[in-house]
Amino acid sequence: MMGISIRHLRYFEALARHGHFGHAAEACAISQPALSLQVKELESILGAPLVERGARRIRLTALGEEFAARARAILQSVDELADLARASEYELSGRVRIGVIPTIAPYFLPRLIKELTARFAGIDLRPREAITAKLIGDLLDGRLDMAIVALPVSEPALVEYPLFDEEFVLVRPLEDAEKPVPSSAKLREMRLLLLEEGHCFRDQALSFCKFAPGPPRDLMEGSTLATLVQMVGAGIGVTLLPQMAVAVETRSARVSVARLAPPRPHRKIGMVWRKSNPLTAQLANLAETVRDMHPTSNPDDPPAPSRPRSSLPATGA
Repeated sequence: MMGISIRHLRYFEALARHGHFGHAAEACAISQPALSLQVKELESILGAPLVERGARRIRLTALGEEFAARARAILQSVDELADLARASEYELSGRVRIGVIPTIAPYFLPRLIKELTARFAGIDLRPREAITAKLIGDLLDGRLDMAIVALPVSEPALVEYPLFDEEFVLVRPLEDAEKPVPSSAKLREMRLLLLEEGHCFRDQALSFCKFAPGPPRDLMEGSTLATLVQMVGAGIGVTLLPQMAVAVETRSARVSVARLAPPRPHRKIGMVWRKSNPLTAQLANLAETVRDMHPTSNPDDPPAPSRPRSSLPATGA
């Protein structure tokens, strides 16, 4: 059909994804009236409505649902055509859309951006923070080029590149600093503070504690690691924390930090991207650079002087 442009597809795909003209326009960096005009023009070309316009949000018609899926596939193919040219270059350059999970982004992303932009002179990093399920969906739909997540993700269409292992430590109220470090069995008897559902770190912590299926007793949820640590400082319970988050999150909290007894809980952090991406060789080169950054500190190191109210015993009892 003549008259449909890539611009039409991009704007309509953004509208289908956000379900809101204003949010879609913001994502496309254009005005809301301009995006609305493009969608109306596309509907005029097709001779049928793609969206039902409501007061707050829009709803896709049956045709709109099917058209959005086809548009995403076309846009992904167009993006991969552009990547073919970049694939002829040894080093990665241009726009790279990278996703990072929330339990890594605040602690590793600033250094990641600084070192990668220094290492790859022509790179234009576009970071996005979201939970694993959202990042994987965006990768498969072509809205991201790569993502840093906890492995495995077990998605056949993705390459998994291990980066490093990271230990979890126990965060308790400061008053508990001299008490024996509890075993995973003892943790099940304590009030455990964890991230809300959807975060892979929550699932990893529950797995270490070997909670039985079903909602654990005495489990409280928070939306961020910072919230969990502050709740621990208030004496509400205990939590587990990724090693890279310790220096930031315990700086101003009345908490103690301890290593758990072996086998200590940990997670494997890795980078993932689509197997079909023409830039696979360049992305692997970038991932190798990230792997060599060694983002985690030694968990045996004592706390920094700037955190006088936290303690980090060398071993767990």
